[in-house]
Amino acid sequence: MPHLSYEYSANLDSVINHEKLCVALHSAALETGMFELGALRVRALKSTAYAVADLLPQNGFLHLTISIGAGRAEDTKKAAGNHIWAALTDFLAPQFETPHFALTMEIREIDPDFSWKKNAIHPRIRAQKT
Repeated sequence: MPHLSYEYSANLDSVINHEKLCVALHSAALETGMFELGALRVRALKSTAYAVADLLPQNGFLHLTISIGAGRAEDTKKAAGNHIWAALTDFLAPQFETPHFALTMEIREIDPDFSWKKNAIHPRIRAQKT
């Protein structure tokens, strides 16, 4: 159940290719070896109303939340986070050429007692591997 969701300020639409960023994050998540393909979701959520720092209209932000199921070792989560962070910062490097961009990321563990799932994709992908 890895879901990578990023929220971003609408003023980044003209400078970031969100489809390519979603694919880059998807690839980076798979490269960690921590996630199963059929469970992986990456999505971008545009914020049209926001107030960033000193309120300059050029200021933009992107915050990536990685939601995962509970139970993985701390060093495994840290390694995966570092790998995804490296891909994210590499992709967004041009944004740091101006003093108007803020980037953050966090990993959240989902409590299994309060998480419901139904996935028709898993069986199809798992069957392809056999």
